[in-house]
Amino acid sequence: MAEAPAAPHRTTGSTLLHPLSALLGIPLDQINFVACQLFALLAAFWFRIYLGPSHASSAVRHAFATLFGIYFAVFCFGWYSFVVAMGYLTLCHISRIYIFHYGILTTDFSGGLCCPLMIITQKITTLACQLHDGIGRQAEELTAEQNRLAVKTRPSLLEYLSYLLNFMSIIAGPCSNYKDYIAFIEGRHVHMKLLEVNWKQKGYDRLPDPSPTGAVMYKLCITLISLVLFLTLTKNFPMAYIIDNEFLEKTPFLTRLGYLYVVTQSAKPKYYFAWTLADAVNNAAGYGFSGVDERGAFRWDLLSNLNIWNIETATSFKMYIENWNIQTAAWLKRVCYDRAPWYPTALTFVLSALWHGIYPGYYFTFLTGILITLAARAIRNNCRHYFLSSAPLKMAYDVATWVVTQLAVCYTVAPFVMLAVEPTIKFYKSMYFHMHILSILVLLLLPIRPQTHSVRKPQNQANQNSVKSKDK
Repeated sequence: MAEAPAAPHRTTGSTLLHPLSALLGIPLDQINFVACQLFALLAAFWFRIYLGPSHASSAVRHAFATLFGIYFAVFCFGWYSFVVAMGYLTLCHISRIYIFHYGILTTDFSGGLCCPLMIITQKITTLACQLHDGIGRQAEELTAEQNRLAVKTRPSLLEYLSYLLNFMSIIAGPCSNYKDYIAFIEGRHVHMKLLEVNWKQKGYDRLPDPSPTGAVMYKLCITLISLVLFLTLTKNFPMAYIIDNEFLEKTPFLTRLGYLYVVTQSAKPKYYFAWTLADAVNNAAGYGFSGVDERGAFRWDLLSNLNIWNIETATSFKMYIENWNIQTAAWLKRVCYDRAPWYPTALTFVLSALWHGIYPGYYFTFLTGILITLAARAIRNNCRHYFLSSAPLKMAYDVATWVVTQLAVCYTVAPFVMLAVEPTIKFYKSMYFHMHILSILVLLLLPIRPQTHSVRKPQNQANQNSVKSKDK
């Protein structure tokens, strides 16, 4: 009997690569994504070499970045999706700037429809907050970071469109600060970072000219490895299997925990691939230089979205979160956590869920994340100092916290992949809600130290406190 033909993968974007999609058995949207990013990588090298700040004006660089970004968006998502989505977000932005005078609205436009729109949403809210800091607030009201990033003049239409739609970040991000992007376009980006180092002391007669080629090649190697792992592991270890009835009936609890870790690990390579490739694209264009490390090596991680080593070796929930989707975490901190008058941790998790979308699984993940974060903080504050007296104790503590952290992350993010309510509840029942129960018990039994939200302290107050501490 002949097999029924597989249902075609629908896309709103270009169908030019449909034959390749059919040949490889990979959805056309994914083929278009990879094709655009690889083409963006080549365009980024060309942009840095032939349209560098010494060869082209800022206006030309802005225009090129914008037009190519629009082309990539249309290729991947089609004219209709792009025009409707951009029209909506532009109206939101215009209302914020010209009607509300750059004010911070209680209702924010944070709902993401797809990855590019989610990135654009981050950029719009980032720019709005930084314009508000630069135009609508006094310098003494700002923290040191807010003052450094404050935008004091309105961007032109070309600068605004280039920041939102540039080809380096339109498809997969990441979101960057407006001042950093403008400094990159105008040719000040690398120079500003180099001035932070005393090069004469290091034997240099003039400022070096760091090349991103080595960083790009390294990140492309990571991208290739991630792609191979995605093609071999991800499809062979589906998350849905952990709630399969036969699997649940025949598999002991500890084995299910182990398999949960395996399927979660198998789900990561696609994120490693997309984010590392996006980072490489920006670096190839000459964007993402972050300075010099303690060994004197040039760093190109200003826009890096993850630190794989720190993720896989994380010994705390906080450490894991800080190294996963780094630029989104930075965005959440700057637009929510640093500005929230009350309950910054809870509000930041809620905003993160809203930004990701409306699937119930997202809310299960982020609400569970709040609970586990608070419990992990309580355990660390109350217990960690007992294990620092000797190297063996410290090693035992690190191993134990690594195991618990990795399993806690797996437990927390499973609903994020499952999306719906029914499989999420089935999963948590199969896990006996153990992380929820343990977290609640920890919060009930251990004393909770009040968290000081020091980032809200205005710059002048922080300076005064610093002076007082020096006087003592």
